Amino acid sequence: MINLLIMSFILFIIAFIVMMLSSILSKKKQIDREKLSPFECGFNPLNSSRLPFSIRFFLIAIIFLIFDVEIALILPMILTLKSSNLIIWTMTNFIFIFILIIGLFHEWNQGALNWTF
Repeated sequence: MINLLIMSFILFIIAFIVMMLSSILSKKKQIDREKLSPFECGFNPLNSSRLPFSIRFFLIAIIFLIFDVEIALILPMILTLKSSNLIIWTMTNFIFIFILIIGLFHEWNQGALNWTF
């Protein structure tokens, strides 16, 4: 047990030293007005580069990413079926999917899934 703690501490110190060296030796970025402006084939920009976007679309995209990650977590559970206790596996999957369904219904009731106002 003590060997594990010592190794963990050594690895933490090595990672910390590498991060500090990389931040010290990294190329310094200078803030330049020309580099911060949008590039349009050498011409001055005609419009603002900061166009407003739909918050609804952003919300739908975030919900999609959340449920996409959850599906990526569910798929490997099928492979663990043979090596697990069937009752515990079933209850774990049921609780996981139940929480996802509750979240989906909550988003539906809040109107986050509607495209119209």
